[in-house]
Amino acid sequence: MIMTIAGRELRSLFLSPLAWAILATVQFIIAYLFLSQVDAYLMVQPRLAAIEGAPGVADLVIAPLFGNAAIILLLITPMITMRVLSEERRNRTISLLFSAPVSMTEIIIGKYLGVLGFFLVLLVMIALMPLSLLSGTELDLGKLAAGLLGLTLLLAAFAAIGLYMSALTDQPTIAAISTFGLLLLLWIIDWAGNSEAQVSGLFAYLSMLRHYETLLKGLLHSTDVVYYLLVTVLFLGLSIRRLDADRLQH
Repeated sequence: MIMTIAGRELRSLFLSPLAWAILATVQFIIAYLFLSQVDAYLMVQPRLAAIEGAPGVADLVIAPLFGNAAIILLLITPMITMRVLSEERRNRTISLLFSAPVSMTEIIIGKYLGVLGFFLVLLVMIALMPLSLLSGTELDLGKLAAGLLGLTLLLAAFAAIGLYMSALTDQPTIAAISTFGLLLLLWIIDWAGNSEAQVSGLFAYLSMLRHYETLLKGLLHSTDVVYYLLVTVLFLGLSIRRLDADRLQH
C-alpha cells in the first residue's frame, strides 16, 4: 500500500506543470554553474599542474557544484512539498485517507517516498554533469560519491521537513513559507553560535550546512549521516503524530 501511495504522489507531481517548470529551471541554472566552474578550472589548470598536491576537479568543480545545488534545492523544496498534505486538507479529501484501510504511518511514508522520488530524479540529472567529466579527465570517485551521498541525505531531510510543514495547515502558501523558514534556519543556525562554547557546539551540530560541508570534502563521518537520518525520522514521526491527532478529531 505504501508503494501505491508513493506512485500516486509521484504521478501527481509529474502531472503538475509546476514540477516540470522546476525541473527545467533547476537544470538550466545548475548546468550554467557547472559550465562556469569547468571554464574557471580550465583557466587555472596550467598553474595547478606545477603545484604538488594541488586541488583537482573534485575540489574545484564538483564540490562547488554540489554546494550550489544544495542552496537551489533548499529554495525549490517548499514549492514541491507545500501541496502534499495541505491540499488534501483544503479539498477535504483528507477524510478519504482517514477512512481508508491504511495506517497514518503508511500514508506519511508513501507520500514521503513519492516526494523523495521526484528529488531523486533531480539528483540523477545533477549527477550526470560531473560524471560527464569522466570522458576527458580523471575524477576522485570517493569525493564524488561522498558529495552525492551528502546531497541525497540533505534532500531526504528537506522532504521530511516539507512534508511535516504541509501537514500543519490547509494553506499551501503558508506551508511553503514555513518550510523555507525552517530550512533556512537549520542552514544558518550556527552563525549565531559565537557566545558560549557549549551553545556554539550545539548550533554547529544542528546546522545542516556544517554536516554537508564535511561530506563535500570527501570525509564520511557517521555523525553526519546519523544527523540527517535523525532529522528525517524526527519529522516523519511528527507528521504521523499530526495525522493521528487529526484522525481522532474526525
